[in-house]
Amino acid sequence: MNETLTVIKNRRSVRTYKPAQISDTELQTIMEAAINAPNAMNQQKWHFTVIQDKGMQDRMVKVIKENLKNSGIEFLAERAAIPDFNPFYNAPTNIFITADENTMFVDIDCGLAAQNIMLAAASLNIGSCIMTLPMFLFSSEKGLGIKKELCIPDGYRYVCNITLGYRAGANPEAKPRSKAVINYVK
Repeated sequence: MNETLTVIKNRRSVRTYKPAQISDTELQTIMEAAINAPNAMNQQKWHFTVIQDKGMQDRMVKVIKENLKNSGIEFLAERAAIPDFNPFYNAPTNIFITADENTMFVDIDCGLAAQNIMLAAASLNIGSCIMTLPMFLFSSEKGLGIKKELCIPDGYRYVCNITLGYRAGANPEAKPRSKAVINYVK
């Protein structure tokens, strides 16, 4: 099997990270992979916000937990009430992927960029996890203030977040994959 297919088959969602920050060289390599993802008509209507500042991440966690508690969604409120709950799994690096609200197909573009980020990270032995729960950050005035601080462009909306960091522990085992979801028409 070639190197690309090996990385794809071995990549796992990581939810336990070491506190050590990934290197700037590794981060640049990963971000280069992100911007080289395919995108509709090469519009590049995505935006990547890399957050490594611990103080900012702590503030974001606090606002997300407040917003989850006030969401009216019982299981999310219960989760946010857990004292050590962290929607970023304490990853030292987070990448928020946002997209132009007025561009068609941009969610697919952002998904492709997210996949490139995670595969590049896996090729460097860096763990990653894609998530959408942090979208609750932007559901309050405090969160919208943080959005401005993060320099997310006006007219761009949250699509997803990728956590990055060195795995604390072994790579998780692969979950079974169903081949029954494939249909061939020849």
